[in-house]
Formats: sequence, structure tokens, C-alpha cells
Amino acid sequence: MALFAVIGEFADDQDLRLRTRPTHREYLRSLFDVGKIVMSGPWEDETGMLIVYDVADMAEAEQLLAQDPYRSAGVLANATIKEWRVVLRAPWSNDDQ
Repeated sequence: MALFAVIGEFADDQDLRLRTRPTHREYLRSLFDVGKIVMSGPWEDETGMLIVYDVADMAEAEQLLAQDPYRSAGVLANATIKEWRVVLRAPWSNDDQ
């Protein structure tokens, strides 16, 4: 498995984002529960988000993002996926994820 960071920018339609957020979070929770998401959340200024996937390859990361309700509803104006190589990890973090 490998880590992939999704850096997403929200479109300007805040009402659409708020309407879509419950299904987006349900979707992310389902991925988290099976170990495909390490962490996720919006930027403090609510202009975008970060999701860290733990998946087999870029193709799987792209597929998961494509199925995200934020993507299909048009909440994301832009999203970039980058494979992330962790160099330092806190000793208390769970290495089994």
C-alpha cells in the first residue's frame, strides 16, 4: 500500500458544499472504516481540503476521488493527487494503517 495526498480546492458555491457535506462525510467514513483513508479534513479557512488515502496505487486513489460526492456534485473546483513518501513519523502513530 502507498499513501496519496489529495489537495482539493472548493468551488465558490458554499450552499452546494454544505448540502453535499453529509454524503461526502459518509463516503469518507466508509473508506476510513476499511482502512483506505488515513486522515481527512478541510483547511481552516474552508477554501479546500486534504485527504490522505492508503491504497494500492494512483489508479485506486483516482477512482476513490472520482466516486466522492464532492467531486460528482461539483463542490471541488480543482483536485490534485500526489503520492506521498513519509520520511518522519511520530513514534506514537499507528504503523499498521
